[in-house]
Amino acid sequence: MSPDETRPDDGPQRDARRDAQRDRAIGAYHVLDSEPRRELTALVDLAAQVAGVPYATINLLTSSLQHQVATAGFVGSDSPAEESMCRTVVDLGEPVMVADASQDDRYADSPWTTGEVAAVKFYGSHPLRTPDGVVIGTLCVFDDEAQRVTPEATAGLAQLADRVVDVLELELAGRRLREANARLAQSNERLAHFAGQVTHDLKNPLTSISLSLEALEMEVTDPYQVDTVARARRGVDRMTEMIANLLAFASQGSAPGHDEVDLAVEMQAALDDVAGRVDRSCVTVESLPVVRGDGVQLRSVLMNLVDNAAKFTLLGEQPAIEVVGVELEDRHRVEVRDRGRGVPADKRERVFAPLARLDKSVEGSGLGLATCRRIVEAHGGSIGVDERDGGGSVFWFELPVH
Repeated sequence: MSPDETRPDDGPQRDARRDAQRDRAIGAYHVLDSEPRRELTALVDLAAQVAGVPYATINLLTSSLQHQVATAGFVGSDSPAEESMCRTVVDLGEPVMVADASQDDRYADSPWTTGEVAAVKFYGSHPLRTPDGVVIGTLCVFDDEAQRVTPEATAGLAQLADRVVDVLELELAGRRLREANARLAQSNERLAHFAGQVTHDLKNPLTSISLSLEALEMEVTDPYQVDTVARARRGVDRMTEMIANLLAFASQGSAPGHDEVDLAVEMQAALDDVAGRVDRSCVTVESLPVVRGDGVQLRSVLMNLVDNAAKFTLLGEQPAIEVVGVELEDRHRVEVRDRGRGVPADKRERVFAPLARLDKSVEGSGLGLATCRRIVEAHGGSIGVDERDGGGSVFWFELPVH
């Protein structure tokens, strides 16, 4: 069989696939199992007025039935799809406007024109096409008297058909948003429960460490040891504060505050927190902005990004990390640049997923970058990673200018 030849069953198979696709698209709109929607009824009323006819309907065609989901001038009902005049429009995906359908070869024997169901003469029908290109039905106007087809009626029907799809899409988007909000609320409830469970387990060890450091602070006299213990105490205090704030944030599921936060100051505190893992001499900091938000949470973002950059330094090399603020027109941008292993283009979204660990040879929980994303997005910002010229990565986050 040559490539140009068609198998005998290709046509029926293609029709079956198209019918199944249309059934799925119609099912997603949830319009068949509800009362006629006010917005759709208003559109069919307007379609009848534009065409100058007494009758109009929105017909959705599933594989077996024609469903009249909104009508003007008559009471709609379901009927066999194979008898539908609009089946031609749906199959071809092209509008039809005829002055007298009873004189048209396509419709002369239809029960809708012969009087068996109705006695349609003037008939106009425009396909309803979803954003995915699936024709799910028609916006149809008709009369039991023949009349002239006008360009105004044709154009008006086309515009109103687009609005019908807009109404369906808007309702679908609203329902999906409500479902997403319900899932988010459930997720926040679970996260709040988790937060309540772990608070005690996290804070008790920190309290113990803090008391031990306090006792040690009273005993040491060597200046270096005094400074080391003091730095450790500051780290414990910040960790306690960060846990309290992050757990509160997880419990509330709401956006953080709008305090004035100097990221340069928070960066120095973050470098204190990672001092045991990242040498300050390996980190260059330039012109970080003052933003609005929660200082503790944003410090956690900076700390995680610097720590992440250091962990993925090439074997045998010293970290070379630059933290740079970039002022854009309507947002602040902070970039953490490294000369590490880089992140493949197809993995740059995945690295921010919870528990994602692309390189198992590097220690970590897989929560650091996910935490960064949650915090940044809660601040109304965005976060990402790009390739750095010359090798390495640029992890960045952007916050709105208030």
